[in-house]
Amino acid sequence: MEYEQESLVVKVSEIYEKISKLESLNPSNQVNFLFTQLVLSCIPTCPIDVTKFSNRVKEMRSKLITLCGKAEGLLESHYSSLIGSYENPLKHISLFPYYSNYLKLSQLEFTMLSQNCSQLPNKVAFVGSGPLPLTSIVLASYHMKTTTFHNYDIDSMANSQACDLVSSDSDLSKRMFFHTSDIMNVSDVLKEYQVVFLAALVGMNKEEKTRVIDHLAKNMAPGAILLLRSAHGARVFLYPVIDPCDLQEFEVLSVFHPTDDVINSIIVARKKSMPLISLNQGLCSSKCYEIHGLNTLNHGNLIEELTIDEK
Repeated sequence: MEYEQESLVVKVSEIYEKISKLESLNPSNQVNFLFTQLVLSCIPTCPIDVTKFSNRVKEMRSKLITLCGKAEGLLESHYSSLIGSYENPLKHISLFPYYSNYLKLSQLEFTMLSQNCSQLPNKVAFVGSGPLPLTSIVLASYHMKTTTFHNYDIDSMANSQACDLVSSDSDLSKRMFFHTSDIMNVSDVLKEYQVVFLAALVGMNKEEKTRVIDHLAKNMAPGAILLLRSAHGARVFLYPVIDPCDLQEFEVLSVFHPTDDVINSIIVARKKSMPLISLNQGLCSSKCYEIHGLNTLNHGNLIEELTIDEK
């Protein structure tokens, strides 16, 4: 097992060296090839403990996640412009090469949401929607057909591109709104959303993401649902990781780690009605929750996890 991890680190490091030397991360044959190699290397199940990485590997991983984020943003921007150039953009949205992944991911997230909500939300927020807000579009089009989606992104150009995609659709143009804001500057309005989705690349490292989660915890309505994306196993080289025990002000309802080409793990949590006073508070170990049940969604293991009761 240790050899498997070492072999993966060597392989990922070699790809990182090539990516870091690229003059541009804009979509091209070379960029697409290297990132495809990276993703394929990180899909197989491989137990990874980030805390045990050497400082050199931790630094490489941090830089690689940043590069992945930039490349993903440029890829989405490129395809948003391409798709937006058509008369009816949403009819051509499948041109995006990873569209099928978003269909699967959105289906998974909707299934998990349905298992933990008694009814569909009227109003949701998506934080970090980007120039190609596929999750919002897919959920609004196929799963949550009466819900209003408020999409937040810090980049005005990304929001402009995203708005162009849905503006010609008579239904979505009335239910999808785009706000150019740093979510850290959004407070009171967060109480209006029954569900808040947090994109994987909002907060490029654990510290930044934890600050965002703490801000959401402070401002979301009690009982509201937070659905966020994380990473597990070898996929930690692609995205930041959030552990369920980082969600101190939330009750973790379920966690899902895909084993197929859906890359992101999914965590569903509910804002606590009252702060939990626990003797264990602040002493978060790697095992601060227990497995409650095990189901499958044809993509891997759905693990419903409950926080440990007060001792």
